[in-house]
Amino acid sequence: MILAIPLAACTAPAPTELPLIRGYRAPADQCQLVGENAFTNQYLDHTADLVACPVGYEGTGVFVTETGAVFLETLTGYDLFSVPTNQG
Repeated sequence: MILAIPLAACTAPAPTELPLIRGYRAPADQCQLVGENAFTNQYLDHTADLVACPVGYEGTGVFVTETGAVFLETLTGYDLFSVPTNQG
C-alpha cells in the first residue's frame, strides 16, 4: 500500500501586518523600510534593504529607478522590494 503524505509549504505564513520601521528615503516617504519577523526574514540579508511600497503607489517607477530595487512580491497591500545597499 502506498500512502500519499501532503508536504507542508516551506515558507513562513504571511503576516497580517508588515513590521514597517520608517520612511525609506525620507521620514514622509510612502516606501517604508521593513523590519524582521517570521515571514520577512526569508528576504533579509546584509547586502540589501527590504522595502515596502503601497500597491498602486504612483512613485514606484521612480523609486525602482533611483534605488535599483528588485520586486519580490505583493503582500498585505504592499509591494516588497529588495534594494541593494552600497557595499563599497
